[in-house]
Amino acid sequence: MSAQFLYQLTKRVQTAILTRWWNLSGRWLLNLEGVSFEQAPTLYGCPIVSLSPNSKISLGKDVVLCSNSHFTALGVSRPVILRTLRPNASITIGNDTGMSGVAICAAVSIQIGANCLFGADVQIFDTDFHKITADNRRHDDNPDHIAAAPIIIEDNVFIGAGSKIMKGVRIGQNSVIGAGSIVSKDIPPNSIAAGVPAKVIANMAI
Repeated sequence: MSAQFLYQLTKRVQTAILTRWWNLSGRWLLNLEGVSFEQAPTLYGCPIVSLSPNSKISLGKDVVLCSNSHFTALGVSRPVILRTLRPNASITIGNDTGMSGVAICAAVSIQIGANCLFGADVQIFDTDFHKITADNRRHDDNPDHIAAAPIIIEDNVFIGAGSKIMKGVRIGQNSVIGAGSIVSKDIPPNSIAAGVPAKVIANMAI
């Protein structure tokens, strides 16, 4: 057997072992954290998950969470992060949605539809994290002083690598968001949007 064959065989065995480990340990972690799912997701690497009391994270069928750079072309700068920040907050991810190194932080509600695709290192957050007014901004964590608004991403949306989706936004079905965009306003269905801030630059031919 050639050295190249042995190398490829070793890589395949290593990948199989890692994938099996991630899916066993990761699913155990998701259960332990209180994540609900119709069908256990496919994991490449272990995501970071945390839930505030009385909040929820739910995953549909055939969800893929990639937290390891060996399994996505661009690589990722961090694991997938799923985090609720306040009581009664929710994150919902629909069937057959895949994401790589995506950070999702919900203080109120983030709803993601089915068949969505998220490029490497997308960030989605429905809160400002800190209040806008200057007085005691760093230390005031009173939620009444910190703006937050639900995010809805409809079915079959493609969000390019490095994009940021801000509070209160709704992205319509079938739309595409260009890499590196900052989405701070609603995007209609069947649109292509890009830029900082993101603006519609074309319509999809459906």
